[in-house]
Amino acid sequence: MSRTAICPECEAELALAANIMQNELIACPDCGADLEVLSLDPVEVALAPEVEEDWGE
Repeated sequence: MSRTAICPECEAELALAANIMQNELIACPDCGADLEVLSLDPVEVALAPEVEEDWGE
């Protein structure tokens, strides 16, 4: 069973693999935005947080 979601950046419909996992990072095939799977039931994706430089802290 495949799942679908809507890209929050470009509003394209995303076809997610049946074995997708919560917190998995994916890329939108239309706009290339990095997305994080927040939940599976219901399917919810959001823009993935950007990795910040810690400057050795």
